[in-house]
Amino acid sequence: MEIDRISRLQQSFGILGESDRIREIVETIDQVAGTNITVLLSGESGTGKEIIANAIHKHSTRKHQPFIKVNCGAIPPGILESELFGHVKGSFTGAIEDRKGYFEAADNGTIFLDEIGEMPLETQVRLLRVLELGEFLPVGGSDARHVDVRVIAATNKELASEVDREKFRKDLYYRIKTITIVMPPLRKRVEDIPKMVDKFALDFANRNNIVFKGFSPTAMNMLKEYSWPGNTRELKNFIESMIVLQKGEVITSAMVEKRLFGERPETTFTPNLPMKIGKSVDQAERELILQQLFMMRREIHEIHDVTVGDMSSMNYSPSQAVQLPGNISTIPAMKHREKAAEEGEVVLDDDTIIHPDKIGRISMEEVERDLIERTLKKFGYKKRQTANALKISERTLYRKIIEYKLKDNNA
Repeated sequence: MEIDRISRLQQSFGILGESDRIREIVETIDQVAGTNITVLLSGESGTGKEIIANAIHKHSTRKHQPFIKVNCGAIPPGILESELFGHVKGSFTGAIEDRKGYFEAADNGTIFLDEIGEMPLETQVRLLRVLELGEFLPVGGSDARHVDVRVIAATNKELASEVDREKFRKDLYYRIKTITIVMPPLRKRVEDIPKMVDKFALDFANRNNIVFKGFSPTAMNMLKEYSWPGNTRELKNFIESMIVLQKGEVITSAMVEKRLFGERPETTFTPNLPMKIGKSVDQAERELILQQLFMMRREIHEIHDVTVGDMSSMNYSPSQAVQLPGNISTIPAMKHREKAAEEGEVVLDDDTIIHPDKIGRISMEEVERDLIERTLKKFGYKKRQTANALKISERTLYRKIIEYKLKDNNA
């Protein structure tokens, strides 16, 4: 597939990155989207599996039909079958009327079964029947119902191991793994981090009307060195928090260092044990090496202050800032170099930190998710108060929480 076509597809799908692995994934999407074959998305949490599922649907012949997202791990096992396949009146206490499930709602479209590894074995049997015969029985029903649904599944578990442990059905595993797309963790594609930072930062700054002056070169290098155990989701949340906390400032390596390593209660040290507790050996060693690099940077900074001296004589007026579209501004070379000198950093030839042509689009889903998350936090994750404030039903709020994978931080 030609490079220009890959780039166009990536832009339309909202898939960020220029690494070879990401380009291979885009090619695979292009190859399988037009078929009805089941696709399994595998990878760590936060790697963007839902984005890939959405891209497959939007690139398929079913793109004008429903796209239903179901988080199998967020629905209690006792009601998962009813949610997926519906139920008939009187089938259990509280079933006061017939109700369609997600599969019927997705008829002629696509259903995305996230965290399929959490699905109970008895529900897996029903799912296998849908995949093989296109039919199912509602809970409490006796008449089979037929649907034409394309299934995309996702998991952060190693399903082959789950099969060996008899936690996942072997026949279902082989049925859904025909096409498997493995999402690489962020630490395996660090070359994509700068572009992702630009996109997340500019979208958030424009959405919240915040002046964003970008990350310094050494701060960006620090982001590329960090392991990002929460992957893309963690990076996005981190970027947004930095923009809010350092509003209107160039984000420096010192700011990033303090945020990443300064206030992490799960990371503790003992005086006689230079090992971070609660971390894997590889991660602990990586972060200890980073810490030593940070200490070296501080020493260079102190030496620089002694040898270079005070640079306060370099005058700078805020009116010199160059205003660019989208609330983005650059710093004149003199001020940029002054800040870099204070940081002990290297100045690039291009004094612009963030380029205005990297501004991306905002989806309605992002706006809705952000609004719900902010309102939940405001009311201490109390569902009724949140639903009243948003003027939606509690049932709708619960569905949105599952759809957007919003976690109760007070739980």
